[in-house]
Amino acid sequence: MTALLDVKNLRTHFHTTSGVYRAVDGVDLTVHAGRTLCVVGESGSGKSVTALSVMGLIDAPGQVQPGSEIVFDGRDLLRLPERQLRSIRGRDITMIFQEPMTSLDPVYTVGYQIAEAVRAHNDVDRKGATERAIELMRLVGIPSPERRIHDYPHQMSGGMRQRVMIAAALSCDPKLLIADEPTTALDVTIQAQILELMKDLRDRLGTAILMITHDLGVVAEMADDVAVMYAGKVVETGSVTDVFNRPQHPYTEALLQSVPVLGMSKEHPLRVIQGMVPSPLNWPTGCRFAPRCTEAFDRCREELPPLFTVDDQRSACWLCETGARGSAGVEEIYR
Repeated sequence: MTALLDVKNLRTHFHTTSGVYRAVDGVDLTVHAGRTLCVVGESGSGKSVTALSVMGLIDAPGQVQPGSEIVFDGRDLLRLPERQLRSIRGRDITMIFQEPMTSLDPVYTVGYQIAEAVRAHNDVDRKGATERAIELMRLVGIPSPERRIHDYPHQMSGGMRQRVMIAAALSCDPKLLIADEPTTALDVTIQAQILELMKDLRDRLGTAILMITHDLGVVAEMADDVAVMYAGKVVETGSVTDVFNRPQHPYTEALLQSVPVLGMSKEHPLRVIQGMVPSPLNWPTGCRFAPRCTEAFDRCREELPPLFTVDDQRSACWLCETGARGSAGVEEIYR
């Protein structure tokens, strides 16, 4: 498979009056052309900062640290001049943000905003951009696009606004679409429609997707590959089938055990992960999950484990140093 995006040792730190906030602290990710990689983890694990780092949207006091690499389509984005990076951002790489109401300008019509995205990276006049905007609105399933193109964001539902964001993101046929919690603010019916739309667009246009989420249901629905993040690092990667059926890291297994399933009872209650994600101002020594892990031993608290290869998966757990942990998937846990 062709690696469209290859992130190596990404470190994004924020220098504050309280100290250095190491939000992303050595992340490796690979997104293959035409496939969907879902990055999953609790709030505060560094998922969104990773996406913003790829887009080149980290502002002061944040800074991507020296030694990081973000290689997209054979070019290291961190070594490109701002002008070249700007031409890639919005054309070859686009992003859908979590809340469309805060991303769309309330004083312009949705059609104008999509058309401006078209004109920013294509040599077309205003009429051609408007026609393309109507075509894109039709592509993402907005009814009567010739009429709705004149609507303002507040005149549309949350699901329609998210479709507008997707239309704008697709305006230049991007090679990579980054979606940061694109369905969090939507009800479950609209969420299902948006996910189905994104899968259909991926299959028809061949666009690779990097999706940020904390919802394992969305991961099961969308992902080809999964990267599990915890405390600023990737702790497990693999295909969605392998990660769900044979989680190798205790944190991944704990996440799967926390998913509500049919048939639960007092004898098999919903399991929780004790404790909280540690502060990026003071990551713990050794494995960062060790303070919350029921399988931790002395070495876990003293040494930070690398990513070990287990079959087709990679897991940052000392128990995987000599082979698989023999962990159970979520279906086996509640069998």
